[in-house]
This record gives sequence, structure tokens and C-alpha cells, in this order.
Amino acid sequence: MRSIPSWCEQLDGGLDRDGNTREHTVSTELVSYETVLFMTTLPRPLSPEVSPPPRDEPLTVGDAARRALESSGGLPGIAVTAAPTVAFVIANALGGLTPALISLAGTASAAFVLRIVRRERLTAALVGLVIAAVSALVAAVTGEARAFFLLPMLLPVAVLVGCLGSVLIRRPLTGLLLNRVVGGPSQWRRHRGLMRVYIVTTLIAVAVNVVNVGVQAVFYLADRPAVLAAAHVATGPVFAALVAATVIAARRQLTPEPTV
Repeated sequence: MRSIPSWCEQLDGGLDRDGNTREHTVSTELVSYETVLFMTTLPRPLSPEVSPPPRDEPLTVGDAARRALESSGGLPGIAVTAAPTVAFVIANALGGLTPALISLAGTASAAFVLRIVRRERLTAALVGLVIAAVSALVAAVTGEARAFFLLPMLLPVAVLVGCLGSVLIRRPLTGLLLNRVVGGPSQWRRHRGLMRVYIVTTLIAVAVNVVNVGVQAVFYLADRPAVLAAAHVATGPVFAALVAATVIAARRQLTPEPTV
């Protein structure tokens, strides 16, 4: 079994057997439903032929927020992501669990096709379809509509653990995911300013997931599917805002300074 640093090194890039730079990849196994879909639509890393944006070029909050929103498909992308959950809750309120499952199957399939038509990444489309199917199966087996949110409620716990672990081994998750998007150096872990930004924003992600799990647990026990749906859908924009804040803060740190 590979060690955690070895696994993280794959995320962070490195050299293959021929001495070439490995392609940056992102694991999407340990994130919540909307977070999975958001992470799988993050901007692709800059290729060696493309120079990063000039470091003295100002990056405003609006610019970063717009780029983060565009990377998740924009407002249409958010609507497509939320549609199956919203359809499930509305159908359950009007007709019960069986109509809700039928409505979910239709909207999830339509969302998958629409993502393909919009030429979004196949990974994001497949992840959304699979998680919707598994969540529907859990609801069908238990006979409770709230059980649809059980898996998405538990996944943030894994995100929380992953974020804390990444900080402990000094490979903060936001740095692994966003450093190449920012245009940071390959040895970013030796850059005090960038490490500070990535550690802080990763810990913010931990706090967001703690709140997310707490809120969903309360309303799961209270059997409030509509509120669960609202918390569920809100996850994507929250992480988009975190990405925007991380990009802004990291870009401001890209100035020469001593290494550690």
C-alpha cells in the first residue's frame, strides 16, 4: 500500500520514468456530492506551453469569483447539479417516495445528457449520475425520503479527515488542487506565503464541512428533506467562494521570498 505522502505526490506532480513532468490529477473520492461535481470541473492546470498570468497583474474578487463560477459550469451548471435533488424533494412532498424516485431517475438522466451536450467533463457527469443512483437506492431500501441525503451527509466527514490529514503532512489540500491553477511554483511547499494561504484555506474547508455535517445531521434527525436539500445544494457555491478566495490570496503571495 502506498504511503499518504506518495499518494499526495501524485496530486502535486513530479517526474515520470522518462523524466517528464507528470500531469496534475485530482482525486474526487473524498468530497461531498456538490463538492465532487465542483472539483471535477476545476480549471485544468496550465500546460508547459502556456505561461501563467503575470504575477503583477491584479486579480480582483470579482475576477476570481467569476472564474470559480465558470469552472463549475456557471449558473446553468449549478442549476443542472441541483435539479435532481430539487425534483426529488418536490415530488416527495407532493406524492411520496415512489414518485420522488421516478422524478429523480428522470432528472438525473436528463442532467447527465445535458452535461455531455454542454461538453462538460465526463468525470463530473458520471460522478453526479452514480451518486444520485446510490442515494436513490439507499432511500428505496430504507423506505425513507430523508435517507436520500445519508450518503451526501457522510461524505463531508471524509473530506474533513482528508483536509486535516493533508495539513498534518504539510500538503494542504487547497494547494494540491489549486497551486497550478494559481500559477505557483512547483516547490510551493517551501514558499512561506503560499503555505500559509493553503493551510488557512484548507482549515476553512474543515470548518465548512464541520458546519455542513452538523446542520445536515440536525435536520436529518428532524426528518426535514426540504432543508436537507437546501443545505445540500448550497455546498457547491460555498466551495466556489473558497476557491475564489484561495486564488486571490495565493496570487498575492507570488513574490520572491526566502524558502524554508
